[in-house]
Amino acid sequence: MVQVIPVIDLMHGQVVRGVRGERHAYRPIVSRLADGSAPCDIARGLRRVAPPPAGREPVLYVADLDAIQGGPAQVAALRELLEAQADLCLWLDAGFAAPASVRALRDALGPVAGRVRPVYGSESLASAAALDELAQDPSAILSLDSRLERPIDPSGSWQRPQAWPRTVIVMTLDRVGAGSGPDLGTFARLRELAPDRAWIGAGGVRDAADLRAAAAAGADGWLVASALHDGTLHAT
Repeated sequence: MVQVIPVIDLMHGQVVRGVRGERHAYRPIVSRLADGSAPCDIARGLRRVAPPPAGREPVLYVADLDAIQGGPAQVAALRELLEAQADLCLWLDAGFAAPASVRALRDALGPVAGRVRPVYGSESLASAAALDELAQDPSAILSLDSRLERPIDPSGSWQRPQAWPRTVIVMTLDRVGAGSGPDLGTFARLRELAPDRAWIGAGGVRDAADLRAAAAAGADGWLVASALHDGTLHAT
């Protein structure tokens, strides 16, 4: 069974609607799940329609777009999300270039930081040395990012499967919010390189049929936002 992992894209303290990774065009989300775009309200709505499977902890994937684009992390909004749901685990992409930036953010978050798993996007990771260092952290997640079938990978992470951590995301940015279906070809090709990892897909899932196809491709989970907001996927 593929776990649906709900996603929020966070920009200037609000949840925005992500479409094809074109971040300059993102606007505050309009969703049937909550009034407005406040992160805690949207997170509660997503959890209501996509609860975790029995026995698994609640997970919310957060892309801090301010930090990914070179600004400061949205510490207040992240802390509020964690304090509002005491059992919630955040998978957080905040543009981490190396584990040192994760340590700094954890210090800023304080006591709630223990419920954050850092997501290192290949678009942000600075070097091969940083990949080697993050792989020693059992909570670390690597996101193999691509756009238009081309890796976004200045550190060369795509070419070093032996250094990948235990959880890997295949993030196809041009499929995000596009309603075009998941890129299962790229997902399956990368998974073959390290089948012993936990594999998570991102981008393109529209409905239950797409989830079944993802399961057949070996996915353990899939990051989903638009299909939950629009009601085309019912994860409960």
